[in-house]
Amino acid sequence: MADEISTLMKNNRDKVVLLRLRNKTSLQGILKDFDIHMNLTLEDAEDVTESTPKKLGKILLRGDNVLLISLPNDKK
Repeated sequence: MADEISTLMKNNRDKVVLLRLRNKTSLQGILKDFDIHMNLTLEDAEDVTESTPKKLGKILLRGDNVLLISLPNDKK
């Protein structure tokens, strides 16, 4: 199972992902890197919880704060 998740995440590097965090915040950004603990590095990150997105820039997000990761649809 861990290998499948790792492969899925690798295939979506440099793509926009949507995250839901424990504190009910929603973030969107370009997935640049991740590790086995699901610590994520995002570029051009935005807080999209409110109707007006707040730009955050490049961020490192600790994996235990992540509840959900929405990956882009592949239209192949």
